[in-house]
Amino acid sequence: MQRSVFFKLSIMMFLEFFIWGAWLPSSFGFFGEGALGFNEWQQFGLNIAFPVSAIIAMFFGNQFVDRNFSAEKFLAVSHLIGGLAMLGFGGLAWSGFQSGQSSTGNYWLFFICMAVHCFFYVPTISVTNAIAFANIKDPQKDFGPVRLWGTIGWIAASWPFIFILADWANIPKLADVGFVDWLGKALGTPLSGMPLNQGKSWAFLTAGIASLLLAAFSLTLPHTPPKPAVIGEKQSLAWLEAMRLLKHPFLLVLFFVTFIDATVHDGFFMFAFTYLEKVGVPSNWIQPAMSIGQFAEIGTMALLGYVLKSLGWRYTMILGVLGHTVRFGVWALVPNPYCAVAVNILHGICYAFFFATLYILVDEVFPKDARTSAQGLFNFLILGLGPIASRFLWPEIQKANTLDGVVNYSKLLLYPAGAGLIAAILLLLFFHPPKSKIDQGASEQTA
Repeated sequence: MQRSVFFKLSIMMFLEFFIWGAWLPSSFGFFGEGALGFNEWQQFGLNIAFPVSAIIAMFFGNQFVDRNFSAEKFLAVSHLIGGLAMLGFGGLAWSGFQSGQSSTGNYWLFFICMAVHCFFYVPTISVTNAIAFANIKDPQKDFGPVRLWGTIGWIAASWPFIFILADWANIPKLADVGFVDWLGKALGTPLSGMPLNQGKSWAFLTAGIASLLLAAFSLTLPHTPPKPAVIGEKQSLAWLEAMRLLKHPFLLVLFFVTFIDATVHDGFFMFAFTYLEKVGVPSNWIQPAMSIGQFAEIGTMALLGYVLKSLGWRYTMILGVLGHTVRFGVWALVPNPYCAVAVNILHGICYAFFFATLYILVDEVFPKDARTSAQGLFNFLILGLGPIASRFLWPEIQKANTLDGVVNYSKLLLYPAGAGLIAAILLLLFFHPPKSKIDQGASEQTA
């Protein structure tokens, strides 16, 4: 791969996930009481915008890229509109805090801005993958190093706000205390009240600015034209063609396993903060502790090409889903703060060895004119249906394992651990990917 192409694709991935990483961590607790002040159903509406957009994107957005629109132009237009919407969201929040007026009366403006941003942002996750795969020669070797810049972008966006939102007026000077004490104070002395809320508003404004930057940068990306359906064949919707390919048993198994894995993966973020706090991790260190997994992801993405060539599709993906089983199993059976933090290193394996491998496999086996829709088909599970199921399923299981307000994590966390184990068994027994590309009429050639 040419160095200039690698550079452009890496910047694309960096900005793509910088946008998401800038606003998502700051959104926890920001929509409710003490900040924007929305009620539970209003918060649910804002939180559900992202997974619902993933479902819509599968049916509409990715079709244009596959058959009707060049990918880099689609990326530019989507980030232009999505960036303006996110700037609107952040601007509404900042001006409300600045004026001291309640934001509850402007809920529908906030909702429209968030919904528009998510509607145009979510399809770009599949599109950036499609652009990368279209412009690299060896996906198994080259996609990992390109995609790891997305992880770096996420970290670059989220970590600075830990310090930006610190109350520096009440933090001692580094010269007066040791580095460890100073860092603990910096991480554990956040702003509060109006200054904190105004600071969090800048996370959304930063995401909007980054989106506009990516809109402009997208026009410099390699031209990635749409892939019309094969001449002489009946024209069909690309997403429908991608769905039809689920007739191949290995893809149907993978579709079901991806749903399980996405539900378990989302459960990690639902349980992590309260569990880590319960086992004794100081609250000011929880977000950095969770980020250990993102740093590990950088290493695993860099090694992904080697692992794929050594183990193949099936066993690489089995390791990915078993990562969840081990992590939740350790949390359930060894409630120790050091073990709970250390085992987060498996997040890199969970993401790279399953999700990233899945994207590479899709590019390898799906027809060219349906690849973006196929990426969207699995993102429909990873970003849409899985998170939606997670937000209904895990709270109910948690209620069933709560007595007098005390959660029995030793039992609760065995459920996602068991789900990961079931997914691994399904892959081991029934997942047999082909050695060559598939098409609508070809018979399956299994490995």
